[in-house]
Amino acid sequence: MSNRPYILTIGGFDPSSGAGITADIKTIEAIQCYGLAICTANTIQTDKNFTACYWTSLAIIEEQLQVILERFDIASVKIGIVENSEVLLRVLQILKDKKPEVKVILDPISSSSTGFEFHGDSGFDFDDILKHIFLVTPNLMELEQLYSDLHPEEKIKRITQHTHLLVKGGHALERGSDYLYTLSGESYLLKGSVGNYSEKHGSGCILASAIASYLALGASLKEACTQGKNYIEKALASNPSLLAYHG
Repeated sequence: MSNRPYILTIGGFDPSSGAGITADIKTIEAIQCYGLAICTANTIQTDKNFTACYWTSLAIIEEQLQVILERFDIASVKIGIVENSEVLLRVLQILKDKKPEVKVILDPISSSSTGFEFHGDSGFDFDDILKHIFLVTPNLMELEQLYSDLHPEEKIKRITQHTHLLVKGGHALERGSDYLYTLSGESYLLKGSVGNYSEKHGSGCILASAIASYLALGASLKEACTQGKNYIEKALASNPSLLAYHG
């Protein structure tokens, strides 16, 4: 275990383990890292239906985060669902105070694959948030909700003033292709490969935690995104159900 980097996932608990922190842990362990988790919400859901979300108090999240950061040398952090911008900013402040160099990957989930809307507030000051993020990984629908008054090209420029951006293309016209935009102004098309893929509950969680793991293992940003894409494609091809197999 001492030879494996520690990856921290901060997000919700999904009883079906298709999404959320348990899906992240399975991904992290399959990539030969060690997964740690902080639960921001208990959800009532399966791979097909979502009934309710019960948020963890900020005080508990803070306590868990403090002891984990004191005990473990965290290599990277993946953040999924959080209750609101206040909680997210507080988590980011603690992370940066305790470990300023840590790479944080934010998967800005606004709704589940079953249609449940998570965030009760629409007041995210995203500029403040992005200053603490290494990579943000929205899909096209999530990107539309960020800086809603801007055109897509303007959104990309705005976001990459602060952080790297991976736009997941699962819902694109060129299905399966992702687009990576960097702080330095570079852009890359990460084309999907041809395969017998089926839709998976929690695919965004799996991709983001895979990227966090490959970054912790020393991959460059582009390499980590490419390897993460390869990982999620294997998961999508692992079986015909909505729940991915790992390893």
